[in-house]
Amino acid sequence: MIQIKDLHFAYPRQQALFNSLTADLRAGSITGLLGKNGAGKTSLLKLLTGLLHPVSGELSVMSHAPRKREVSFLNDVFMVPEEFYFPTISILDYLKAYTPFYPRFDLELLDRILVEFELGKERNLQRLSHGQKKKFLIAFALATRCRLLVLDEPTNGLDIPSKALFRKIIAGYLDEDQLVIISTHQVKDVENLIDKIIILDNGEIIFQHTIEEISQKVCFVSGTSKDVEGAIYCEAIPGGFRLMMPNGHAETEVDIELLFNAITNGYKIG
Repeated sequence: MIQIKDLHFAYPRQQALFNSLTADLRAGSITGLLGKNGAGKTSLLKLLTGLLHPVSGELSVMSHAPRKREVSFLNDVFMVPEEFYFPTISILDYLKAYTPFYPRFDLELLDRILVEFELGKERNLQRLSHGQKKKFLIAFALATRCRLLVLDEPTNGLDIPSKALFRKIIAGYLDEDQLVIISTHQVKDVENLIDKIIILDNGEIIFQHTIEEISQKVCFVSGTSKDVEGAIYCEAIPGGFRLMMPNGHAETEVDIELLFNAITNGYKIG
């Protein structure tokens, strides 16, 4: 699906953001792209969708070079940006204008998601709240059935019930030939969705493993000060510590926030 090899990118008159970036992403996955502010997450998403062009190196997305912006590529890629703008038209008119660009667009799926999000097609997009606009954009993205869906901070602006509904919809309406990349700081909103984690730091991919691989190597438990000595990494919480330990027996749910803090502080999981 996506092959990146020795990719180099820099903004004009700035220090290189990416040097020798390498990654391989396959369909049938929901991948979480994590990193501190300025790590290059949004820039990488724009490179994948052809909105930015690499200086050198190899970048292939579904056997296309994104920088060429070929119609057959654009028909199968959709990005939900963190910031977006809608014209002053109804949802129905928006659909009439934009659905022809996506050959696999599924109107029945869109209708089901809009019902779940409580959005009527007669609503004017400019009169929706920010959260309602975000829900419509997510619904439209999923209904395109594009093989590559890129979501940049998709839960920003959503209330708590909408975040739960977002997780349900993402988990329930994807096909095996699709790849979803979610870039977010709100890891608690997506930690039960993603099955692979990529961490960017200072323009480099410093970690890329599946949830299954992580669970086989480490476990995440609560403990006391007596347990800290045997931990790979720990953080104090009310009443004790949250610990990342070598996995000796049972697998536990991956605490992505704790994992992220450990990795970006230089700790290894083997």
